[in-house]
Formats: sequence, C-alpha cells, structure tokens
Amino acid sequence: MNKFTAIVLAAGSGKRMEQEIPKQYMKMGDVPLMVHCLRTFQESKVTQIVLVVAPGDVEKCRREIVERYGITKCVAIVEGGEERYNSVYAGLQAINDGYVLIHDCARAFVSIDVIHRCMSAVMLYESCVVGMPTKDTVKLTDDHRKVLDTPDRNNVWIVQTPQCFEYNLIREAYDKVIASADKSITDDAMIVERATNHEVHMIPGSYMNIKVTTPEDIAFGEAILKNQGKI
Repeated sequence: MNKFTAIVLAAGSGKRMEQEIPKQYMKMGDVPLMVHCLRTFQESKVTQIVLVVAPGDVEKCRREIVERYGITKCVAIVEGGEERYNSVYAGLQAINDGYVLIHDCARAFVSIDVIHRCMSAVMLYESCVVGMPTKDTVKLTDDHRKVLDTPDRNNVWIVQTPQCFEYNLIREAYDKVIASADKSITDDAMIVERATNHEVHMIPGSYMNIKVTTPEDIAFGEAILKNQGKI
C-alpha cells in the first residue's frame, strides 16, 4: 500500500497580513486558519501529516492545534527554517519513503477532491504541481518594467499547492539545492526543475484554493467558508 505524507508548512511570519499574531494562528470562522487545511488532510486519504512550524512553536502547536482539534494523522511536528525551502527540507527529513504532498497552510481552503487528484497524479508522474490556467493576460517585463513579451495565456498557469513528488526524487533534489544554498528558489517544482532532469506536470486545482496573504484575502476566505457551510 502506498504511503502519502502531507507536509503542511505553518512556519511563516505573515508580515503582509498586518496582524499581531502570525496568520496561521489567526481565527477564520471559529478556528485558526491552519486548522481548516489540517482538517481537510485529516479527512482525506493521505496516510499521515508532518506539520512544520516556526522555531519555538512545536509544543504550542501540539497542544493548541493538533491535540485540541483532533488531528490524529499528524505524526511529527518539526521546526522550520529561515526560508520556505529550509522548512520543506525539515519536513522531508522527518520521513523516508512514499509520496509527498507539500502544502502551504495559508491555502486553507484546499479541497479533498484536489488532494485526491494529487494522489492519483503523483503515482503516474512522480512530480506534479497543482495550479489553474490564468484568467488574465500576462506580461513579461525587464527590471525597468518595460514589456518584453506577452506569452500565450493558454499556456500560463498560476501555481498553487499541494506540490507532489515521489519521496526519493524530491529528497535528492533538495539535498543538492540545500548544499548549493540557492536562495532564488520560490517553490518545490523549481527545485526538481533545477536539480534533476525529471519533468514536472501541472494538474488542475481550484480557483477557490486561494492563499491568504494580505488583509484583503480575509473577506474572500470567509466567503469560501460560508459557501462550504463551515461558518
């Protein structure tokens, strides 16, 4: 039986949210933001969850999140690092096989359907990323904001999470990138693209799978929860 581990990243500071507490602990509805996605992974067919939190937050998350809200699939809580990729690497070190779904807890409204599509796709491709085709025209510019090109939007996708990989593939790619200390990395697919010859496939996510980043996102998030009957 295949093992699927969800590595849920909750180690950010959330500075753009302009709140006194990190956004992962901010209440949305009647529970902290991170609980919404943790509950979805809990209810899905994933085998286990590894939660990556800010330094010093392990026991707090164990008591106030995992135990309080019954996230029984959580098998490890580990401290993250300075950059996102350091946090992912900490999560990868807590497991050793199977398939991995790497997810930002700020995408709190990921659905079970999306998770299960990930699980099916990663067994087929070994490397796949959730996203949606852009609805807007996209411009490429130089450092002075001069337009250089207008790519065909039929081929432009907005990347989301989960990002999903066979464990050995993503672990070996991360080992190489961590050793090089390349700080230009912005997502996990970039690591596979740079460190391996393996193809990365896009799979459909959802336009509701938003990332809560700024205060303007709160109203949209609450509307999604109301539509889902969760508040």
